[in-house]
Amino acid sequence: MTATVPPAPSENPIPDPAGRVELPPGAVLTDARFVNDDLLPVPLARRRWTTYNFTALWVGMAHNIPSWLLASGLVALGMDWKQAVFTIALANVIVLAPMLLTGHAGPKYGIPFPVLARASFGLRGANLPAMIRAGVACAWFGIQTWIGGQGIFVLLGKLFGGWAEASEVGGQPWTLWVCFVLFWALELAIIYRGMEALRRFENWAAPFVIVGALVLLVWVANKAGGLGPLLDQPSKLGWGADFWPVFFPSLMGMIAFWSTLSLNIPDFTRFGAGQRAQVWGQTLGLPTTMTLFALLSVFVTSGSQAVYGAAIWDPVQLAAKTDNVFGLLFALVTVLVATISVNIAANVVSPAYDLANLAPRFITFRAGALITGVVGVVIMPWKLTETPELYIFTWLGLVGGLLGTVAGILIADYWIVRRTRLDLTDLYTPGGRYWYTSGWNVHAVVAFAVGGVLAVGGSHSAPGKGPFPQDGLIPFLKPLADYGWAVGLAASLVVYVALTAGRRRV
Repeated sequence: MTATVPPAPSENPIPDPAGRVELPPGAVLTDARFVNDDLLPVPLARRRWTTYNFTALWVGMAHNIPSWLLASGLVALGMDWKQAVFTIALANVIVLAPMLLTGHAGPKYGIPFPVLARASFGLRGANLPAMIRAGVACAWFGIQTWIGGQGIFVLLGKLFGGWAEASEVGGQPWTLWVCFVLFWALELAIIYRGMEALRRFENWAAPFVIVGALVLLVWVANKAGGLGPLLDQPSKLGWGADFWPVFFPSLMGMIAFWSTLSLNIPDFTRFGAGQRAQVWGQTLGLPTTMTLFALLSVFVTSGSQAVYGAAIWDPVQLAAKTDNVFGLLFALVTVLVATISVNIAANVVSPAYDLANLAPRFITFRAGALITGVVGVVIMPWKLTETPELYIFTWLGLVGGLLGTVAGILIADYWIVRRTRLDLTDLYTPGGRYWYTSGWNVHAVVAFAVGGVLAVGGSHSAPGKGPFPQDGLIPFLKPLADYGWAVGLAASLVVYVALTAGRRRV
């Protein structure tokens, strides 16, 4: 079955005051290999997310336990609190740039990430970056769900007692598995209701989580009589030769933390009322929120040092120190809301669309979300957070290199080659201008291969600290490994532009 296309070209739409584009009147897209209702452009009437909606989205996503623990991971590597907060703040300012560039296509055309990728990779080739993004999201979903389940387990155990002594199943108390499964089911129940339900959830979740973090700060500061000695502890690395070998891979790791969203942010911005809403919403929401949260984590941990004689970086473990029932219940609800808000938005929405793009005839957005939930549990990715070396250098570094490579191609194609002009109809039409060679754009594949090898080919691990050889997978590329995200983005962008030079496209 093929698409029926009206004579009016989609690159000459009826003018919209906000510069937005939708399918031409009468366009009928019926090829089930590339079309379903979830992948079609959002109609103009349904693009109504405002600056507040995007800001709230980022506040809800950034305020979560792994974000809180980022600063602790950097301090564990030898940084002081100022160096850790600076690294996190700089990383989020940097990653904001590709976030805004790829996000531009959302409000303008109303399309999700895998459909945008069809312009550069081809209608079939788009499944390559989509599946990479989906795989990363499934792993993150497992990590966040496990952390959320652990939080519920700790706090309920404090309330009712005896939970930690329950008989074990698979090396863990059965009560922990119950918390994990219930939390997993709650997440999928919310996303199953669709993107509008997610928007409403994020609108109230964002301020609630901010209040929860501030309450934790006030509580621990009150018990400490002020902030503790952690702020006065010097860096173990200094600012010299010992600092920079840790700083650059850590910076790439912090960038990689949100490099996932720098690809699939059109999944959200496609609902935007215009470019102003997504630009201001993301600018106000991402770097400011992540920096504030890093500061909060340092200040709260500093207070815990003064009160308990040891730095407690995990907010759940710290909240469990109270014997106040109301305080425990409030902490429990805050953990639930914070983890759900990030996990659904960051780790379920993208693979739901990506899997739908893989087989639109059989997989809807809701079905993709359910598949994500199952895969995220089966692969058991929470083991990646066991050490900061494995978490920051191996997991985030490797992911960042590959995702940076895809981002470079998307940005090069959309901004440099096409100057933000797309033909909406052909994005869903086999045989159209984005069909290339049997649905694959060889230039994009070559650019991805070159950028990917340069970005992650030198991946290495210290002896006993990770899965890679000490000298790197490809030894002569080892010096590039610490800059994987930047190398992947720059290399793929340059290669793609060079391969497509002189070809003006729509």
